Amino acid sequence: MARLQWSMERLAQKAADVRRDILTLLANAGTGHSGGSLSCTDFGTALFFHYLNVKPWQPSWPDRDYWHFSIGHVSPVIYSLMAERGYFPPADLLQFRQFEGHLQGHPSAHDTPGIEVSAGSLGQGLSVCVGAALASKMHNHPRRIWCIMGDGEQQEGSIWEAVMSASHFKLGNLTGIIDVNRKQIDGDTEEILRIEPLADKYRAFGWDVIDIDGHDMPAILEALQLSGENGERPTVILARTVMGKGVSFMEDDHRWHGRPPTREQAEEALRGLDSSYSVWLDRLGRATKPLRPQA
Repeated sequence: MARLQWSMERLAQKAADVRRDILTLLANAGTGHSGGSLSCTDFGTALFFHYLNVKPWQPSWPDRDYWHFSIGHVSPVIYSLMAERGYFPPADLLQFRQFEGHLQGHPSAHDTPGIEVSAGSLGQGLSVCVGAALASKMHNHPRRIWCIMGDGEQQEGSIWEAVMSASHFKLGNLTGIIDVNRKQIDGDTEEILRIEPLADKYRAFGWDVIDIDGHDMPAILEALQLSGENGERPTVILARTVMGKGVSFMEDDHRWHGRPPTREQAEEALRGLDSSYSVWLDRLGRATKPLRPQA
C-alpha cells in the first residue's frame, strides 16, 4: 500500500499550504481559475494525503488507484496537490501556463506525469472513469477509481449516460466526488439550469449517496472510508462547498470562477492565510526537488 494516512491536524496544515500554492501560482501566471480550485482544496487534500493509493515517484505504478479531475479547469488545485504529494517539484508550479513549463491550463497527459487523461471538455470525465472501473473489475484488480466533478458539469447529458452505465455494471470500485459550490461561470447553477435534487437523482440511478460539508475534514474522511463499502453500487460524495473558500473577498462569488488574483490581491489573501506573496513565492522557488511526504 502507498497511502499516507495523515492525521486531521496535518491534513488541515496541508490544505492551507495548497491554498497558498493556488493563490501564488495564479498571481504569478496572471491567468487561471481561482474559485473552484479553492472549493476543492479540502476534500482534494484528504483524498491525496490520506486515502489515495499511489506512488508519485512512479506515476505508472501498475497497482495505483486511478484518479481524475473531470473539471480540468481547476488545474491550480490539481497541480498543487500533485506537487505537494511528490509528483514533481513545487518550483514547477511557477511555470503554470508558461511556454517553458509542463503545467498546461487544462491538464495534459502528454505533458505532466501522473495525469491519466487530458481534461477540459466538461461532462466527459465520468465516462472515462466508468471505463477504468469496468476494466479493473474485469481484471479483478482491487484499485479504486476516483472521479472529481463539478456541480455545473451535472448539466451535461453525457454525465447521466455514465451514471446509468456505472450502476448497470455494478461498479462498486468507482466513487464520484462532486464539488457542489452552487456556482458556475455565469452565475448560480440553479438559475442557469437546475440540477437539484442531486442526491435523489443519483439514488434513482442506483448509486449510494453520501452528502457532506465539503470543508469538514472529519466528515470528508468518513465519506472516503464509507464509499464503496457496498461492493456492487458506485458511490457519489456530494461535497457541499463554498466557491473561493478561504479567501474572504472571493467566497461565494461566481465572478472568481475563471479569474486569477492580482499580486496585490494575492498578498491580501495570503496574509489571511498567515503568509505573504513574496514569502510563498520564495518557498516555491526554492523547492526544486519533488517532496516525499512521510507517513
